[in-house]
Amino acid sequence: MIRVIEKEGKISLPFSRGILTRSITSVGIDVDLAYSIAVEVQEELIKRKKTLVTKDEIRNLTYQKLIEKGFKEEARRYLFWRRFRKMKVPLIILIGGPTGVGKSTIATELAFRLGIRSVIGTDSIREVMRKIITPELLPTIHTSTFLAWKELKGTTQGSPIIAGFESQVSAVAVGINAIIERAKREGLNAIIEGIHVVPGFVELEGEMTFMYMIVARSREELEARFYERTRYSKRSAEYYISHLDEILEIQDYLIKRAKEFNVPVIENVELEETVGKIMEDIMNRTLEIMRRKGLDMLEEPK
Repeated sequence: MIRVIEKEGKISLPFSRGILTRSITSVGIDVDLAYSIAVEVQEELIKRKKTLVTKDEIRNLTYQKLIEKGFKEEARRYLFWRRFRKMKVPLIILIGGPTGVGKSTIATELAFRLGIRSVIGTDSIREVMRKIITPELLPTIHTSTFLAWKELKGTTQGSPIIAGFESQVSAVAVGINAIIERAKREGLNAIIEGIHVVPGFVELEGEMTFMYMIVARSREELEARFYERTRYSKRSAEYYISHLDEILEIQDYLIKRAKEFNVPVIENVELEETVGKIMEDIMNRTLEIMRRKGLDMLEEPK
C-alpha cells in the first residue's frame, strides 16, 4: 500500500486515485482520461517500489505524465494550481450577473475544481435580511430584483428599474462586504455568487479578490435557460420570461458597471469554457502578482 507523507513526517490516508483524478480534472482534462493518468501514476509508484511518497513526488510525476501525453498547457495549469494550494493563499471569487444566467452552477463547479468549501449565494443573504428587517423599513429587499422599483417612494432619476435594483443591491451589499471582510480576516477561501455582486457596491480590495460578470449572449439564449432551469427547480420559467425586458435592462446595467470597474465580462455559452476562462484569468493575474514578489510558480520540477 502506498501512503502519502504529510508535512513534518506525518502520514495521511493511503494514496487515492480518486483524489488525484479530481485534481487532474481541475485543469480541464476529461474525467476518464484523468482517471487513467492517475492509474499510471499509481503504477509508476508501484514500479519504483514506493510505499511512502510525498505530495510533491505525486505532483511532479503527474506533471510529467501530462507532458508525455502532449498536454503542455494543462500541465502548466496543473503545476500552478498545485503550488498555489500549497501556498495556502486565501482566495475570494465573486460571481455576478443577471437572473438565470448560470451563476450558481459556475460557482459550484469552480468550488469543486479549486477545493473551496464555502459557496455563498447573495439570495441567501437577502433572505436572512428579510427575516430581520420588515417591509416597512426596507421594502425593496422583499421582492424580486427586477420588481424592486415598484416599492420605491417618490420620484427617481433615470430608469426606475435600475433605481429599484440599486436600492436592493446597496442593502444586500452590506452583508456581502461583511462576509468578504471576515474571510480576509480569518484567511478563508470563499466564492460568493449572485445578482447583488455589483462593482462599486461590493469591495474589491486585496490582491487575491477576483470578480467576474457573467452574462447571456442574447435574449433567446436567456429565455432558453429559464426553461432549462425548470428541469431541476420549482421556479416557473413563465414568471421570469414575462419580466425578460427588466432582466435584460439590469444585464445592460451590470455590463456597464463591470466595464467601469475593469471587471471581466464573460458570456456564459458553455460551462466548461466559462469556468476555464475564469480559472485561466485567476492564474495569469496571480502569476503576475507572484512575479512582482520574486516568485516563479511555473518553474518546472526537477
